[in-house]
Amino acid sequence: MEHLIELRRRLLWSVGLLVLLFAACLYFAKPIFGFLVQPLLQAGEGRLIYTDVFEAFFAEVKVALFAALMLGFPFFAIQIWKFVAPGLYAKEKKALLPFLMLTPVFFLTGAAFAYYVAMPWALHFLLGFQGDVGGVQREALPGVGNYLTFCTRFLFGFGVAFLTPILLMILERTGIVTLQQLTKHRRYAIVASAAVSAVLTPPDAVSMMLLLVPLYSLYELAILAIRVTHWRAARNASASASAEKSEGPEAPPGGGRVGGSGPI
Repeated sequence: MEHLIELRRRLLWSVGLLVLLFAACLYFAKPIFGFLVQPLLQAGEGRLIYTDVFEAFFAEVKVALFAALMLGFPFFAIQIWKFVAPGLYAKEKKALLPFLMLTPVFFLTGAAFAYYVAMPWALHFLLGFQGDVGGVQREALPGVGNYLTFCTRFLFGFGVAFLTPILLMILERTGIVTLQQLTKHRRYAIVASAAVSAVLTPPDAVSMMLLLVPLYSLYELAILAIRVTHWRAARNASASASAEKSEGPEAPPGGGRVGGSGPI
């Protein structure tokens, strides 16, 4: 029963913060959307259209909700940790806490990579199909809602994908997978990376490859990081064993003298 009360309290705090952030982001929805359209502007497209009367309004609502979720992500992660942590042993807390603290950093790194690298590249490629085709002028007229979906899928997909090293290291630390299994099943990792890329990115080959390459690179980075942690653990264990050996066995009571501690 106490767990349910604690869960309810954490959920209420999270929902309360989400509502506050949503209201603030809704007020600044236009500047936020102006930031999101910069990759489109850099790709040479300066127009967005909407064909539905409500499309522009709902686009700003979605922008505010997406920005509120992004800004509140560290707080939500802390609430999940505070709910789960009391049920863990001290050793498990010590092992998982560094990974939890790195989660927002990796997520923001993935979103930044999507915004500054992947999105401009994909837009340059996709907008390059404009021009004359058999005497007919083909022109791109991206819609407000369509472009927002494109942005959010890129930012969220890359952010989640960049959490792969943390997830794999947690699974290895908890004993669910081993380093040998990760190195042995690289081919399955490539297939899984392709499947995740196909789901999280817009349905075109360029966007898929833009996520597939860094996603599998992060898989290899996780293997390398696990090797380093194993090497450091082995080195520390060897140093501890050498230190115990140099100290020698503990002296017996009485300083090792035969016949006790009294005078001879």
